Amino acid sequence: MKIISTLLLFFTSTLLFAQQTQSITINSGGVDRDFFLYVPDIYDENTPAPLVFCLHGYGSSASANISYTGFRPVADTAGFILIHPQGTLDLLGTPHWNVGWGASSVDDVAFVEDMIDYVNDNYNLNNDRIYSTGMSNGGFMSYLLACQLSDKIAAIASVTGSMSPSTFGSCSPNHPTPVLQIHGTDDGIVPYEGGPFAEGIDNVLNYWVNYNNCNTTPSQTPMPDINVGDGSTVDHFVYSGGTNGTTVELFKVYNGEHDWPGAFGNYDISSNIEIWKFFSRYDINGSTAAIDEQELESAFILSPNPVQGDLHVKRKNGDIANFKILSLDGKEVLNGVLTGASDSMNLKGFESGIYLFVSENSSQKFIIN
Repeated sequence: MKIISTLLLFFTSTLLFAQQTQSITINSGGVDRDFFLYVPDIYDENTPAPLVFCLHGYGSSASANISYTGFRPVADTAGFILIHPQGTLDLLGTPHWNVGWGASSVDDVAFVEDMIDYVNDNYNLNNDRIYSTGMSNGGFMSYLLACQLSDKIAAIASVTGSMSPSTFGSCSPNHPTPVLQIHGTDDGIVPYEGGPFAEGIDNVLNYWVNYNNCNTTPSQTPMPDINVGDGSTVDHFVYSGGTNGTTVELFKVYNGEHDWPGAFGNYDISSNIEIWKFFSRYDINGSTAAIDEQELESAFILSPNPVQGDLHVKRKNGDIANFKILSLDGKEVLNGVLTGASDSMNLKGFESGIYLFVSENSSQKFIIN
């Protein structure tokens, strides 16, 4: 693998992240390939960091994927390195990931391996904690990585993606792999029931449930319908009891379409937060209970949610702590100091939308109406 160039980007709309986002070009399989690399400020070269790949959909781009997935503020609190790669053009001239649909011969699995090598050469990477997620075609690619790069991928999450027939028919992972699927029942691009280029979601889940030796009957938990105006609701299904503590999970979005929940479509869950919560519970050897308890336990509770005026923050301790509020595109809109176990701030006048409250290495989504 030959490194071609490294260029520091300055995003005018997201200055908070500009100094940490790099555009990298490497040569993979004789082709120059591009990706965005984000390293959070809390990265410590003496501590191995997890790595998350986030892959764009068919016809989309890495830069668009950055804007709506919202992983950078999560990386800032969780400390993982984040990569948004760019797909190549298929025979129709459309950006894509080659998952066996027949419109390309590019080896995207090798490209992911080369990006992992790049991170290992330049940063202190925890090679037991490498994860992949993506929307649509990026979700298909994440499944392909779970099948063909199993020795390096600890867990995957797919949003509106599935397994292509070729991936489904030839999948050969070498370890139980935690899988999270987020999918709308009314998805008109990648139908929940499947189609000629995509396996049905229930078939995909059943494959991984059986491979991981999970319980075949899932628990089902309705998620709070915190935004009744989005026309959809979400149930969380968990197939537990898998080998090495693995699970297979589904956020089923009833009336949901081809959306990234939390950014557009459904607003009852935030895909970025749910995906990291899922990833953080596993390394390549299975469940890591200590990480689970440490990273999933929120340091604060926000109310009311949605909020129209005063936002109340209740914490388990009253220690002085800094906080910041981020918009979904990562822009910091407010910062300050929490001084007690119960604090309030007036958000009247802020634009309606979804925001992320970050403090004490925890983050939580809330809505301003």
